[in-house]
Amino acid sequence: MVAKAKDSGVVKKISTGIEGMDKLLYGGIPEREQVLLAGGPGAGKTLLSFEILYRNAKKGIPSTMVSFEEEPEDIIRNAKAVFEEFTDIDDLIASGKLAVEKAESYERIYQKGDDTSNYSFGHIVSEIEDMLTKNNAKLIVIDSISIVKLLFPDVFSYRRSMMSLTQNLRRLGVTALFTFELQTSSRQDLKFTREFFMFDGVIILYQAEQDDKRSLVAEVVKTRGTNHSWILSPYEITPEGFKFMTVA
Repeated sequence: MVAKAKDSGVVKKISTGIEGMDKLLYGGIPEREQVLLAGGPGAGKTLLSFEILYRNAKKGIPSTMVSFEEEPEDIIRNAKAVFEEFTDIDDLIASGKLAVEKAESYERIYQKGDDTSNYSFGHIVSEIEDMLTKNNAKLIVIDSISIVKLLFPDVFSYRRSMMSLTQNLRRLGVTALFTFELQTSSRQDLKFTREFFMFDGVIILYQAEQDDKRSLVAEVVKTRGTNHSWILSPYEITPEGFKFMTVA
């Protein structure tokens, strides 16, 4: 059962637009914070983050997804195929409220085989900031930092650069979701990595198998400075969007 929220109302939040998820987060994602959305393959990280952007774009909040791996048209095509009820995706993109962009600088650095460095990552940060300015975005998804991590020769460089990125986004007044690929989809086998300590919030999507069936379960691990539900919430991915099974 979901406990009653104990927040004082001081922390302003952005609703995800997904009722069950907002219940888990006691109202939504705190404004200007940086949240890690982690899970194994097939858990729906990219789809969930896309839906959050879509729901906010419908409310008039400019929202942008920055992809390091998938092409924007593939992300949009997949979202349309899964979320059949989202018939206004193209209209939101045309109006500028929703944008899906490719981080071209990462691809150039990777293809050229340049030495990993803070300088190279600086190009990526500048490109992200340019996208945010162009789209006037207030909500952003970066998909995924598992790819970005490959740029760095050591843990210290990676952590310092990611902290610099999150600080820049906070300075720009942007609320951000970062997707991250887990090595395991099982909660029992989960190991906390450094990424769990680098962000203001952590949401994990698990996969479980029972009686030859796969089930999907979400958990809010932390939200810095505000309360959240501690339950494990089963969820489904439907043509109408994500459905989280929570108890009011």
